[in-house]
Amino acid sequence: MKFYQQRPNGQRIRSMNKKVLVLEKDRDILELINIVLTDEGYIVNVLSSELGIFDHIKNFQPDIILLDIISPTEEGTALCKTIKAAEDSSHIPVIVLSTHPKVEVVKEICADEVVAKPFDISFLLSTIEQQLITS
Repeated sequence: MKFYQQRPNGQRIRSMNKKVLVLEKDRDILELINIVLTDEGYIVNVLSSELGIFDHIKNFQPDIILLDIISPTEEGTALCKTIKAAEDSSHIPVIVLSTHPKVEVVKEICADEVVAKPFDISFLLSTIEQQLITS
């Protein structure tokens, strides 16, 4: 059985059984995202550290990854680039969440999409839905 949800713009999306892996270092934001996505029907796995992330990806098999990146530097984007380069995870859309004023640069480096913090919940949800539709 597929769960369809109607969006205000009339677009139908399938959120039930879609898995979202969230790596967010700010525990308050992590909790908020977890609550919102769970309420939307997503299966959510949350991490506050990148330790063991590839084990989580392998075991959880997410449909999409939300990734907190502090800075679009070589060091800051290393995990994103590694996820997109790995055979097991290169097909998974990565949405980067960041407070950096030039976060759009990350989209050119490795991310499928970027959401600047602070973000509007509706915008985050529509970005996730769009990436799931196009992936």
